[in-house]
Amino acid sequence: MACGGCCCSGAGRLNADNARFLLLAVLIVLYMLCGAAVFSAIELPGERRAKQRWEERLQNFTRRHNLSRAELRDFLREYEEASVAGIRVDDLRPRWDFTGAFYFVGTVVSTIGFGMTTPATVGGKIFLIFYGLIGCAGTILFFNLFLERLITVIAYVMKSCHERQLRRKGVLPHDGRRGSGTSEVDSLAGWKPSVYYVMLILCVASLIISCCASAMYTPIEGWSYFDSLYFCFVAFSTIGFGDLVSSQNTHYESQGLYRFGNFVFILMGVCCIYSLFNVISIVIKQSINWILKKLDCRCCHRCQRKLFRSRRNVVMPGNVRGRRNISIETDIVNESDTDGRRLSGEMISMKDFLASNKVSLAIMQKQLSETANGYPRQMSSKQNGFSGGVGALAIMNNRLAETSVDR
Repeated sequence: MACGGCCCSGAGRLNADNARFLLLAVLIVLYMLCGAAVFSAIELPGERRAKQRWEERLQNFTRRHNLSRAELRDFLREYEEASVAGIRVDDLRPRWDFTGAFYFVGTVVSTIGFGMTTPATVGGKIFLIFYGLIGCAGTILFFNLFLERLITVIAYVMKSCHERQLRRKGVLPHDGRRGSGTSEVDSLAGWKPSVYYVMLILCVASLIISCCASAMYTPIEGWSYFDSLYFCFVAFSTIGFGDLVSSQNTHYESQGLYRFGNFVFILMGVCCIYSLFNVISIVIKQSINWILKKLDCRCCHRCQRKLFRSRRNVVMPGNVRGRRNISIETDIVNESDTDGRRLSGEMISMKDFLASNKVSLAIMQKQLSETANGYPRQMSSKQNGFSGGVGALAIMNNRLAETSVDR
């Protein structure tokens, strides 16, 4: 019977995961629709004005130089093709020398993809497919390992600060021994930093890196400070529109030092923003779980009210009707039936009581057996918001669990 309960509990978790997935998909679609409406309202008038100005300039140019619109458009199309190959009106550095190619592969493996440089030959495009397949996978692995070590450092520092606060309060001895047996010392063994503190630390670190990088880009690239901050977010988040790209001019003051600083800032910024995105995804997951829990509570309350009203003055026999397999879902229904009988003054038989508690008795027997055999107790992973996760989320959760028992 315990196996049936485990299977049904697995089915219940699968249904909860499906509900969470569907709710997240709906929220993402709504988020995209709202974003499209906002950006369309902000940017569409400017696009129309720019198109109108361009049409006026094109008409004046053809009239002044006695050219046909078709010839001028053909010339502009040729320039667009040359622009794709890396030719610009301004004097820019070569796109495909060794330094330019190294900058390009950096944007490929980091998944930034500014788009200012793209392979134009068939051989280059074929090589890019295989090169990006391995390079992007290796870089994502590097980001995951960086996230693991970053969370380890943050958890270690925050745990040390927490222990120092406990020592100041006199809960822990100053020599660091934990043999006092107090509840605070026992809880410290499973202590993990709050996800909100980790998110705050990563936000501050990302903001500091972006501000320092913007202070470097503003005088060297000639951008405004706001445009530099905008470039930092677009580059660090690997969105990479390509409207602003650093280190593209032919000559800079202290050119080698600037390119090295650009590389370091982009690397640090991408790692911090990647870690921040993973922490924010945990907060989003918590919010989705909270919404589903509220919806489940309302549905359960409504079902219990309907069941109580329908069974209020009914006397039921002592047998269980049509109950073949014990599961969590059917166990909840039978518990509500028992509550309805108890509130309406009906009698409950011993058979009903045992049938409605088989799963609980089986779980209790399993726990007693594990305790008697001396199996180690597994720590709960649902502490302070860190639970579950896939990929980088799993790395973060496992690392947080390990740091809580390392010391």
